[in-house]
Parts: sequence; C-alpha cells; structure tokens
Amino acid sequence: MGISRQYARSIIDIYIDAWETRDPDLICTIFTAAATYHERVLGDPIPGRDAIRDYWQTKVVEGQANIRCRPLSLYLDGDTAIVEWQAKFDDIAQGVRKHMREIAVLEFAYVGAGEYQICSLREYWASETVAVLQAGAAPGAHAV
Repeated sequence: MGISRQYARSIIDIYIDAWETRDPDLICTIFTAAATYHERVLGDPIPGRDAIRDYWQTKVVEGQANIRCRPLSLYLDGDTAIVEWQAKFDDIAQGVRKHMREIAVLEFAYVGAGEYQICSLREYWASETVAVLQAGAAPGAHAV
C-alpha cells in the first residue's frame, strides 16, 4: 500500500521545522534508531539516530542560521518519497548567505501503531552564495 501523501508531507514538515528552528532533538523524532543519512550521497552515510543528531548539532545548530525552506514538489512510490525544496540560510563557517536547491529521497519503515519513520535519507543538492555576511555582525546581517 505505501505511505500516504499526507503522512509523508507531515514528516517533511517536521524535517523543515527542525531545520528552520535548528532542533536536533526534533529531527530525531522522524528517524528510526538504525536510520542512515547521506548528506553527500557518494560519501559514507551517517549511521543511526544518535549520529544523525550529532551531525545536526554540528552542521545545523553550530553552522547555520536564519534558515528558510519551502517544499516545491513531492512524489511517492510505495514507502519512498522524493521531495524537492529550496532554502536560504547563513553558512556561519563560510561567512556567507546561501541559496540551496535540493532533492531528497526518503525511505520509510513501518514502526507500528500506524506510524512510519525515515530509515534512509539521501540528499542531492547544489548551493550558491547570494550574499556575504558582515564581519563581526550577527548571522543574517549581509554586506551591502
């Protein structure tokens, strides 16, 4: 039968909320304990919910700010969802604001009681710099 469009969208909404609010605990609520997360699909996956949380703490909480994301399209095939979104965020380490376009492949596993969680996520994305952050200013302050 597969996951419903509405259910997939609710999980994607939690993912986006966790990203925009930089909440590594919230992101963990949508992944199975043994999930894999491929930020760079040709690299090694991040294995397991605890490692995914650690990755989000470093990459998102400590490395990004002023995140805005909106989904563009959603496709379903059984228990697999493919979502396209675009986002803008401050890359704190690089001192720039970025625009990103991404496609993510989310595979879901049934965890009981009518619930599904992500067991595999693979990202395919490209980003570009849209502004330079002002030196010494709070994230979100862009140079003119």
